[in-house]
Amino acid sequence: MANTTSAKKATRKIARRAAVNRNRKSRVRTYLRKVEEAIATGDQAAATAALKAAEPELMRAAQKGVVHKNTASRKVSRLAARVKSISA
Repeated sequence: MANTTSAKKATRKIARRAAVNRNRKSRVRTYLRKVEEAIATGDQAAATAALKAAEPELMRAAQKGVVHKNTASRKVSRLAARVKSISA
């Protein structure tokens, strides 16, 4: 348990930040799931719309440090390729 005042404050800050990050990560997963579901149904219009909504959310999470920038880019790239392959 934290003893000093600064250590107690640090644990409060960490808890707040963790809660924010947890919400961001959950939001990203929700958007990704919507894209996955649209791809599974084979509806390209819905999949494209879901991807357009998910991409800024993923990049925002990367900017905030919730996920790594390269991870976000890789996920967007792979999802875009899968959405594109629906029509083919």
